[in-house]
Amino acid sequence: MEGCIIATLQKIKIGDFMKNILFLSIFMATLALSSQGSKMQISIQANGKTITYVLNDSVASKELYSQLPLEIEVENYSNNEKIFYPPKKLSTSNTPLANAKDGTLAYYAPWGDVVLFYKDFGSASGLYELGNVIEGKEHIKSIIGVVKITKD
Repeated sequence: MEGCIIATLQKIKIGDFMKNILFLSIFMATLALSSQGSKMQISIQANGKTITYVLNDSVASKELYSQLPLEIEVENYSNNEKIFYPPKKLSTSNTPLANAKDGTLAYYAPWGDVVLFYKDFGSASGLYELGNVIEGKEHIKSIIGVVKITKD
């Protein structure tokens, strides 16, 4: 793509300074458009149902994403969440604290578990946001046992 832009700019009769500005503008616009389509998404499959989350750009989310695919045990916890323990603990540097609501995917650092909320919760010390559900929120409450988690 850069070659096409350079060839086009060479045909235009403008000064080098303006060519550089134009090239930089086109390059930045292309970069911005390409980064919009690179969101990290994960799917959890259980009992014939699929739940899809979009992850934020945090260190913890990237580390979870790098551990996929997983087949892992999901457990009930309390009356508003499901949990699982990823194989490797996640780093919480540059990861936002969570204000967990129905559909929030979070990481509880003190225990090292990932939390799938199906009811509002709020915040807690050591609870970090990883992302939010974008499809299948109604299935979170019913998942239990071994699930498959994959990158989308």
